[in-house]
Amino acid sequence: MRRKRVYYTVTSEKIRKPLKLAVAADLHNAPYSDVTEDLAKCDAILVPGDLVDRHRKKYDRAACFLKEAPEAAPVFYSLGNHERRFAFREEWMRLVKESRVTLLDNESTEFEGIQLGGLSSAWEGKADTEFLDRFERENGFRLLMCHHPEMYRDYVSGRNVDFTVCGHAHGGQVQLFGQGLFAPGQGFFPKMTHGLYDDGKMLLSRGMTNGSRVPRINDPLELIILRLEPGKKQEVYKTER
Repeated sequence: MRRKRVYYTVTSEKIRKPLKLAVAADLHNAPYSDVTEDLAKCDAILVPGDLVDRHRKKYDRAACFLKEAPEAAPVFYSLGNHERRFAFREEWMRLVKESRVTLLDNESTEFEGIQLGGLSSAWEGKADTEFLDRFERENGFRLLMCHHPEMYRDYVSGRNVDFTVCGHAHGGQVQLFGQGLFAPGQGFFPKMTHGLYDDGKMLLSRGMTNGSRVPRINDPLELIILRLEPGKKQEVYKTER
């Protein structure tokens, strides 16, 4: 299935200069050569979890991503449920830490005047609220990677966090009349599958690959291109390019 490129723009008075970010969620050790040119045209690459697939022993393509993606642009990576439950987690995390990828495991860093944070997937769904307390006190535009939209709903919404990108829901797997059929963490007929939520403060990716044996119907794979622009107030909207 071909990956769509989906474009969004966020404006805020806290953003100092224009930035173009690729949001590559839920790659699950899949091939990615069709998006390498897109990644190279961005100022940074955000990976909000599930770069590996815990149901498979191999992580060869994900390992190549760790090596090749930073050649295109700086990469910032937060952990999803597949990293947390990966049978080869220790080996994988060693590769991550040896790579040029910036791991944000309940941590944040400054990049080009914005604060980038990563809220990691947690056992039993319990988020690191101490990290969130610290993150919302950071100066500047605060952009959070949070793999689970349900963790965003339960722990991030209402906090002093400017914008959040999520994955995990896989677009609801099957979309009928705008309603997704199933999403992990939400079950059947999920309320959050893709696009903007919480008055535009959270952007949910459909994901880069199909992580299920069930086919995706009316639910294209996608790479999100997110533009950050200086503006008088915070607004977010979908664009054609």
